[in-house]
Amino acid sequence: MAAIYSVTQINLYIKNMFANDYLLRNVQVKGELSNVKYHSSGHIYFTLKEEGSAINGVMFQSARRNGLDFTLENGQSVKVSGSVSVYERDGRYQIYAREIALDGRGDLYEAYEILKQKLYEEGLFEFDHKKEIPKFPKKIGIVTARTGAAIQDIMNIARRRNPFVQLYLYPAKVQGDGAALTIVKGIETLDTMGMDTIIIGRGGGSIEDLWPFNEECVARAIFAAKTPIISGTGHEIDNTIADYAADLRAPTPSAACELAIPDIMSSVLLMNQYENSLKRCMLERIRQVSQKLHVLSVKLDLVSPKSRLENQKIYLDSLQEQIKQAVKDRYQKENHRYELLLEKLNGLSPTAKLVGGYGYIENERGTPVKSILDLKEKESFFVTIRDGRAEGVVTRIEHKMEKENG
Repeated sequence: MAAIYSVTQINLYIKNMFANDYLLRNVQVKGELSNVKYHSSGHIYFTLKEEGSAINGVMFQSARRNGLDFTLENGQSVKVSGSVSVYERDGRYQIYAREIALDGRGDLYEAYEILKQKLYEEGLFEFDHKKEIPKFPKKIGIVTARTGAAIQDIMNIARRRNPFVQLYLYPAKVQGDGAALTIVKGIETLDTMGMDTIIIGRGGGSIEDLWPFNEECVARAIFAAKTPIISGTGHEIDNTIADYAADLRAPTPSAACELAIPDIMSSVLLMNQYENSLKRCMLERIRQVSQKLHVLSVKLDLVSPKSRLENQKIYLDSLQEQIKQAVKDRYQKENHRYELLLEKLNGLSPTAKLVGGYGYIENERGTPVKSILDLKEKESFFVTIRDGRAEGVVTRIEHKMEKENG
């Protein structure tokens, strides 16, 4: 089953197609203006048409400052430079103008587009050929005019961001006849001096002023250089052939310097962040290893003979306590039984009854005297009372029966 997409997804997909198309990103369109409208926001909306075809367009207020030097009117023949993209909300494409010029100033633009297409087809703009800009350069070469705002801005920014970077200026002519050749000579000279990065550029101006950076010889010199080159030509909206050929494009010379020279304080901060991150990683690693060591130590203790011996000792101590308690309990039980038996035996003992004047009589043979007949005159006898024993001799026997009968 085919996938189902939303309207937004389709518009975004088409917009990305437009954005990735080289021609549509930098296009110049010639036509007649109609439906010109200056909006209160400062933007200008218009239609660019020719016989049998038309395209909507817009120039934002930010682009008007450097891209438009006259008032747009319906019916004017103009050349619009910009990009074609999709307006997502309405799902329609339009041209976003960066510069609008009256027709008749287009000879340079035409030469610009022809050369750009030629070099593009030769592969001079391919990203595969772009060299990486060094992150921590020591020597920066600069190809620009000796005087002017560009070199002053570069020097000020370099001093602020990293005063230890060495700057090497090749004073080139950046405008007028012969300027392109001095720019080429500057690139070739600095390329042989072991620079980490080369910056080329100048401040803003008209297309005629910037034209030396649109010369074919400059583009080929940039492409042939072994040193990475950053192009910072004109203002942010300006695009030159040198920008496309360079390894990195900056909107202005000042921005080129910022791209070439990292902020040393940012680098120090980054190193501190790396240090803290490394410490955290090390501490976390130590924690993990310690935890693993603890788990292994516990497992080792469980199977260790020493641990088993300790457990057996504890078990033995427990048995000893149980035996002691059992012996104690048995002793107390038997002792209690003994006391009961002793009390019972004491109750049965004859001597226990020898109180209140009673005694126990034995003859000399040790036989209990149960009757007076068990005694004989002059025979010894023994009397046991509560607190002792006495011996006596029978001197006279008086039989109770005989007395009663008499």
